Amino acid sequence: MSVAWLFPGQGSQSVGMGKALSEASPAARAVFERADRALGFSISRLCFEGPETDLVLTKHAQPAILTTSIAALEALREAVPSLEQPAFVLGHSLGEYSAIVAAGALEFEDAVRVVHERGLAMQEAVPEGQGGMAAIMGGDAASVTQLCADAAQGEVLAPANFNAPGQIVIAGTQAAVARAVELAKTRSLKAIPLKVSAPFHSSLMAKACERVARALGAVTVQDPRVPVVCNVLAEPVTSGARLRELLVSQVDHAVLWEQSITYVARAGVDRALELGPGQVLAGLVKRIDKSVRVSSVGTPDGVNKAAESF
Repeated sequence: MSVAWLFPGQGSQSVGMGKALSEASPAARAVFERADRALGFSISRLCFEGPETDLVLTKHAQPAILTTSIAALEALREAVPSLEQPAFVLGHSLGEYSAIVAAGALEFEDAVRVVHERGLAMQEAVPEGQGGMAAIMGGDAASVTQLCADAAQGEVLAPANFNAPGQIVIAGTQAAVARAVELAKTRSLKAIPLKVSAPFHSSLMAKACERVARALGAVTVQDPRVPVVCNVLAEPVTSGARLRELLVSQVDHAVLWEQSITYVARAGVDRALELGPGQVLAGLVKRIDKSVRVSSVGTPDGVNKAAESF
């Protein structure tokens, strides 16, 4: 059995996440307490109680998901003291920070502060209402790239997340995204506009890159103990310096999630743990490669089931 650890990104948040974990596991509770101290406000209260209108804000959702993900990992390590290191770690967008923490390359407190700044930077990079994203269902990389080229009309529009076969998210100016949604209907593609605050993973995020680079420049990123399959490359990285560069590039480059899962499956991974809130990644992996069996570990029950299997 070859195992990968997967960490979810923004969109996986929900009010109440991590509460049962914190109540059941002293190790998980300690992670939430560390996050509160590092940030100077109670991210744990936002996770446990909301309100949802505050939790979904990018500046809050990102540190909240990272904290819940690392709490889930520490709860599992508490339940299985002999838990072996995985063959690979990888995370979807924001989840890449969780993966890098899990790989021992970035201190948790540093990560939670950086992603709070990352959330602020991404939220403020483009004025509200000027950018957008949409999920395009039923197309492949070539057809969705062509859709973007035809709908752009001189504006920014490009694939942003290659999530799974037949599911690609595009990002760009609001007008260009709206044109793509209409054009998709004429090409037997389904287009779903997303409720997001900015056009993430597009070139419109260039200003956010600068702020993220400054935030990462103030912390130590060491060589990871296990390879990190990075979003930008869909290949393993073992250099801390390279991880730092790619975390910056990731802000305005596409997330190659389908390609990343395909890479680890071909490398022999047949089991994965989704560490954090929700089951989004388990669903995506099932669509990408059914040979990889995923267990979602974000609740005490999920921890117990994973512990039994190890």
